Amino acid sequence: MATVCPVAPLHHGDNTSRLKITSVKTLAESSNLTSIPSGYTFSASTSDDQAVHSGHDDSIPVIDFSLFSSSNPDRRSKVVSDLAKACRDWGFFMVINHGMPESQMKATVDAFTRFFDLTEEDKREFQGKHVLDPIRCGTSFNPSVDKVLFWRDFLKVKVHPEFHCPTKPEGLREVLAEYSGVVRRLARELLSGISESLGLEPGYIHEAMDMDSSLQILTANLYPPCPQPELALGMPPHSDHGLLTILMQNGIGGLQVRHGGKWVNVDPIPKAFLVNTGDHLEIMTNGKYKSVLHRAVVNNKATRMSMPQSIGPSPNTVVTPVEQLVDGENNGAMYIAMKYKDYLELQQSNALDGKSCLDWVKI
Repeated sequence: MATVCPVAPLHHGDNTSRLKITSVKTLAESSNLTSIPSGYTFSASTSDDQAVHSGHDDSIPVIDFSLFSSSNPDRRSKVVSDLAKACRDWGFFMVINHGMPESQMKATVDAFTRFFDLTEEDKREFQGKHVLDPIRCGTSFNPSVDKVLFWRDFLKVKVHPEFHCPTKPEGLREVLAEYSGVVRRLARELLSGISESLGLEPGYIHEAMDMDSSLQILTANLYPPCPQPELALGMPPHSDHGLLTILMQNGIGGLQVRHGGKWVNVDPIPKAFLVNTGDHLEIMTNGKYKSVLHRAVVNNKATRMSMPQSIGPSPNTVVTPVEQLVDGENNGAMYIAMKYKDYLELQQSNALDGKSCLDWVKI
């Protein structure tokens, strides 16, 4: 993503200079860049422990999406059971055999690439003023409050219940409309399976969260090569708002998930989507299915692009634990009720800090 952002302080020794930040892409393409500006440098303690486990014994669960439409009830029952285990034990899972053609996935990556290749002047048109504007591109996460900047540019667009899209580059609107529609249908089937896995009716989440008016936000994250990747972060450890996040990548790794007290590399599977549970699934399940910390690291060789879609309730839905899932022995409901759009604004207006936003609504 690249957009002209507010002036951000960069610290050089004891002197603080102010530098107008444009985009990480522009910075990374500077011919004389051999080290990152100090304003992008994280200390070891700030970037959390660096130990990463990459063994295959901790493989991310894989869900075969085609089994949801199986005429064999045992096969559907098995995939619902697998989905329950993935949500309970990991909060992350890969989805294969989802039906989206590889050509459509590639077209989406190409379309976002063309957007990031626009001039700074063109991208400035879509900068946005508020964290919940329907179209917003920028850099870092929220430069007005970030103490250290992240090695990331982004474009965020609301694609449902109303569809929004930048007017440039040509053809972007058609590609994103088709892509986001397929992902929305994918999310509906997954949420139906999750409802079943909780002992609820298949359509429970859809009705309770008013998913016909679901707030769906499509983001594209650009992580250019970084000359000192060990000092920078693409995104800090955080959990996602919403019910589910459905993510596509361009084949370049960099996503890490917190599991079993350690960071685990998520190796991209060709043509697969990566799905993770969000804060609002944790709230409505009263903590049975928890959102999980994840982060983005960068490299010094290749540009990584990730395209997550946040699938949330309708903006005006008040999210609270489902009555059937509240266990009196666990002191009843564990989260206060809050309107989804209020939670989203709370998270997006502050520095991203683990699951701190979710902590605010815990009882």
